[in-house]
Amino acid sequence: MPKISWKLSNIREQVSIIDGHAAPNIVLKNAKYLHSMMKSWATGNIWISNDRIVYVGKEMPANIEGTEVVDLAGKVVVPGYIEPHVHPFQLYNPHSFAEFSAQTGTTTFISDNMTLVSLMKNKKAFSFMDELAKLPFSFYWWSRFDSQTELENERELYSNASVLEWLDRHDVLLGGELTGWPRLMRGDDQMLYWIQAAKHKGKKIEGHLPGASEKTLAKMRLLGVDGDHESMTIEDIEARILHGYAVTLRYSSIRPDLPHLLKAVVDKGYEIFDHLMMTTDGSTPSFHEDGVMDKCIRAALEAGVRPVDAYNMASYNVARYYNMTNLHGLLATGRYANINILADEHSPTPEAVISKGVWLKRDNTDLKAFPEVDLSLFGDLKIDFDLHEGDFQFSMPIGVEMVNDVITKPYSIKNFGHYQHTLSTDHDESYLMLVDRNGKWRINTMIKGFATHVKGFASSYSNTGDIILIGKSVQDMQYAFQELKKMNGGIVLVEDDKIVTSIPLTLAGSIYDGTVDEVIPLELALKSALKKRGYHHTDAIYTLLFLQSTHLPYIRITTRGIFDVMKNKVMLPAVMR
Repeated sequence: MPKISWKLSNIREQVSIIDGHAAPNIVLKNAKYLHSMMKSWATGNIWISNDRIVYVGKEMPANIEGTEVVDLAGKVVVPGYIEPHVHPFQLYNPHSFAEFSAQTGTTTFISDNMTLVSLMKNKKAFSFMDELAKLPFSFYWWSRFDSQTELENERELYSNASVLEWLDRHDVLLGGELTGWPRLMRGDDQMLYWIQAAKHKGKKIEGHLPGASEKTLAKMRLLGVDGDHESMTIEDIEARILHGYAVTLRYSSIRPDLPHLLKAVVDKGYEIFDHLMMTTDGSTPSFHEDGVMDKCIRAALEAGVRPVDAYNMASYNVARYYNMTNLHGLLATGRYANINILADEHSPTPEAVISKGVWLKRDNTDLKAFPEVDLSLFGDLKIDFDLHEGDFQFSMPIGVEMVNDVITKPYSIKNFGHYQHTLSTDHDESYLMLVDRNGKWRINTMIKGFATHVKGFASSYSNTGDIILIGKSVQDMQYAFQELKKMNGGIVLVEDDKIVTSIPLTLAGSIYDGTVDEVIPLELALKSALKKRGYHHTDAIYTLLFLQSTHLPYIRITTRGIFDVMKNKVMLPAVMR
């Protein structure tokens, strides 16, 4: 359960406001507000003292000396939105994405810790999280139990001591998501122990069960999984609800399932909205041009969901599931003053936003009230090695074929053994390399289905932070690597020894050091350039992230080598340089 931050003196002062001995900071009067527990609209006055709501009801405070009184007649007020499943390192970082999201009413995150685990020791990660907690925003986290790929040092990163340190934190609300659940099913008692440890501390367990059979759902429920966000059909929702799962529906850049799933729930007349939540599931920056959780609410309203249910799915339902309605998801006495002011109940993008009692947006204007945080702890990527002719040896029997943005399968390379410096643009096969960020090893193969005309492409944005190279031309691939080296990390597309487009990712080689608004046009330019060169899938950023991700079928390129996910073994090992 989240930690209560108010001291005894704070609480006494808040109580004194009720008696008229002190004045609130802000009063929102004549507010038509959503009472999430009653599932109805009420009219009243909301008193705010610093970061807390101290009263909601018909009364006005007896003492308003120095109080800012705002008349909200004609407006609609709802709780601040909660994003229950965010991956806050999709080119952006937790600070930049929070600052961006707050402008559309999302003021609470429950966030993935995987990047923090991979980049720094727990002490440094916890220090960063503590700094974020000081912002006018609410950050919560989950604790991973696996790396989502094949790492030689996985047991070091996800040691028993490290995982238990994460689970001991009050701001860590759950364990998971369990991308490594097949390991659990095969008898991994270490993972089962962590699940039980989390549950003994009152934390939830989030599954990752795409396409799971009914028996798998039953087994995972017995093993301790409480919720899942992988429903892709109405039948998936039905199966999870029948087994007592909490269901989170996705509206993301690679799985925009939410609209048709909610339409199906409405059409079937299921009264299950109290057990549904919504998420954008770590979408890439440009997906959020038209919002974050407000975008999900808008989709729900368009699908025919009642407004009260739509807003509760993005606030109260999440807070209730994670046992934090004492702080979040409810416009009622004692909660954090996280408040969205809307033009009407059918317009979920707020005109004004208050988070922890601070005005972040007013009259549709960003008040720039977000303090900066020190991001230097992420460090930089200093590539101190070069790639030579001998590194570009592509004579192997097995390649990686893209089925879609993120699913890859093995294929037999027809011209096995016939290495060429340049490949034809008449087909969609390209060279593919994964190179250790420290230059110790490399993996060389072919990728089919990425593009037809990409000559040289390099990215330090990947699941592990190692370097991905793709291209038709060895010369342009080398040039792309050199440009990446000069940038100290990022994504770069080159052609005939010229840069076509790039995204600098100077924080750890994988994070943009700037605002979301700044990185969106860079991302769109990259995607446009790739599309012109034959990339026909939806989201190239996700392709880069998931080439190494062993939680999806069928073949992956990992730090250990080319890996068969279904057989759980290395097919071709990495080559030491």
